[in-house]
Amino acid sequence: MAISTRNDNSRYRGLILSIAAFLALIGALLAFTFYTSSLIERNTALVDISNKTANHAQSVIKDLFDLQSSVGEHINSPHQREVRERLQTETQDIEQLLNGMRSGSSYVDAAGNNIKIPQLTTASEENALNAAQQEWNKLKPLIENYLDGADDILIDSSNELALAYEQAKTSSLRMNDSLNDLTNEVFEESESQASAIRLVQLLGVVAIFAYFLIFVFFFVRRLRETDAEALAARRETQEIMATVNTGLFLLDKDLKIGQQHSRALTDIIGAESLAGENFTNILRGRISDKDLNTTKQFIEQLYNPRVKEKLVDSLNPLHKVMLHNTSGDQSSDRRFLDFKFSRVYEDKDIARILVNVDDVSDAVYLEQRLEKERAQNDMQIEMLTTILNVNPKIVHEFISNTKNHIEKMNNILKNPGSSQHELERKLNAIYRDMHSLKGEASALKLHSFTKIASDAEDKLSAMQNQGKLSGNDFLQLAVHLDDLLSLSNTIEILGERINQAAPVNAANPAPSIASNKAASIDKVDSDTVTIADSNSHIDLGDDIDVDDASDSHLLPYYQDFVAHIAARQDKQVQLHSDSVPTVDIPKRLDKVVKEISIQLLRNAVVHGIESAAVRQSRGKPAIGFIDLTMQNNDSTFTIKIEDDGQGINYDNIREKLVSMGRFSIAEVQRLQPKDLLKHLFSSGFSTKEDADEDGGRGVGLDIVKAQVKEYNGKINVHSELGKMTCFVITLPNA
Repeated sequence: MAISTRNDNSRYRGLILSIAAFLALIGALLAFTFYTSSLIERNTALVDISNKTANHAQSVIKDLFDLQSSVGEHINSPHQREVRERLQTETQDIEQLLNGMRSGSSYVDAAGNNIKIPQLTTASEENALNAAQQEWNKLKPLIENYLDGADDILIDSSNELALAYEQAKTSSLRMNDSLNDLTNEVFEESESQASAIRLVQLLGVVAIFAYFLIFVFFFVRRLRETDAEALAARRETQEIMATVNTGLFLLDKDLKIGQQHSRALTDIIGAESLAGENFTNILRGRISDKDLNTTKQFIEQLYNPRVKEKLVDSLNPLHKVMLHNTSGDQSSDRRFLDFKFSRVYEDKDIARILVNVDDVSDAVYLEQRLEKERAQNDMQIEMLTTILNVNPKIVHEFISNTKNHIEKMNNILKNPGSSQHELERKLNAIYRDMHSLKGEASALKLHSFTKIASDAEDKLSAMQNQGKLSGNDFLQLAVHLDDLLSLSNTIEILGERINQAAPVNAANPAPSIASNKAASIDKVDSDTVTIADSNSHIDLGDDIDVDDASDSHLLPYYQDFVAHIAARQDKQVQLHSDSVPTVDIPKRLDKVVKEISIQLLRNAVVHGIESAAVRQSRGKPAIGFIDLTMQNNDSTFTIKIEDDGQGINYDNIREKLVSMGRFSIAEVQRLQPKDLLKHLFSSGFSTKEDADEDGGRGVGLDIVKAQVKEYNGKINVHSELGKMTCFVITLPNA
């Protein structure tokens, strides 16, 4: 019994001694590895600090170049302030980093992290740092000298900026060379240390492997205990899989999920009994068929050893994918999951794919909200640009007109309509107001307004072409009206904050947006349109009041509007007017004059003036010419817009009427110019093949006709094919 006890003690003593020796060997290897790793870590940190310093030096010269390029820009502009603040921060950072490398002090980065900077240890490293420091000592005073007076509008700092920029072009390059030398020195030292680690690790692995063979040979009888340890390890794995918050599982080549997976996986995926199931069957119905097929191909490529894992990972179709819940629970119908795939190797073969799944719904929703806020910020910047660059009166008029248009369209939507005739009248009336609003927004370069109005016009155009209308077809327009009203309120608030001296007219309160069923509005009766003379004179009419007001600011507004459209249409157009800067427009006609002018100017650029190449081929100057004349004759007010473009092609109008199915070829040939002009002014008719932001929807001239009729005015149209077109609008003052 005693012998037995001595034998047991001897066995355990040998086991303990073997384990102790094994641990000592590993400990020595780890100690050396930790020591050399700390040196490599020190070198890595030093390389990072050196690169950071070089990057700051590059940023300094970029900022100086930016400031040099923007000389003349207001020093208190957001751009100037941002660049100066960044330049000052970068200057401080470079100074900290250079001093930190010399003394081994700490550095606080932009995120607030306290980073310990390793101290230089070799003479070559110090020489490289000294060279960089010398160049920085030349550049730093010049930057500080510029920054001292850069934010004072009374001080001209352009010379100081030029000196700093010229010095930076030399010093930054030399600093980069010196810091690059420092980096190379550190890299060489790191490579030497890495070689030592590899050698020691190789010897350690050989020793461990040899010792392991001896250990297995003498202690094979301990396999039972090893099995027990393996069982315990398995239980630990199961506990871990039951505890982790992410979904973990393995996929084989047949896309079957392994028997072991984390407990959280069932909650994340939203399905039970996942072990052994086909991964594609789990996803089917939760993602699109296209994404499902792409996922199969993606996993097949992961099992292809010739394809690099990093390259395939960039093509992951299940990165932040929206997963539909098929359980019927509407509260969790849309979730975003992020699947990460990693190869699991056995020797050199790819044995499994480890999949890690996270529910990233909150992060995705946050990104979406931030993107929406970013879009709103861009929109406000656009509005601020308009407010700051456009005459305040025009901005206030735009806000007032926008609310009037919205209120008018809203009232049309509220009024019920039953017959097709009433619904068509209602549609045309809304179309005219929407097009008018878009025209004013486009003139002010308010692309947010223009985009919403264009989207609404697309829906209105589709309704015109769908044939039979119903009241519910108009409900979709309420959203666009709400968006337009929101934008107008935003620009109104911004304008009041910026220009307190010119408050917005409060006489037009914000209308509430109707979501009621569609209704009707009076349309222009085409029977009241007549041709009075050979110049195609059209009579339209209603009542009007008069009030005089001066609008000398309109010419630059019109010229900018024409130039903007011409650029989009790839044309060269010049607008001229001797009368607009001095004419007194009656107050009651102020809005209608501007709206008619906008529509006719757009019509002249889009339909009248040819492209530069076409004009030159016809012997005309490349630049098209538009003459705008306004005249107040006491009893009447006249608007005359004449262009030297291609004129009205009546044959094109005939072809369009036939293609639209309004007339047969025989019928259209019998139509006289006065009849063709009536169609040119009708809603939905345009000779332009493709609609865009500026034309092609057949609404502009319809608006002009409706406005002239409302004010009891008349239209004269005179055109010579290939030479000119002239519109003369006469409106009574009383």
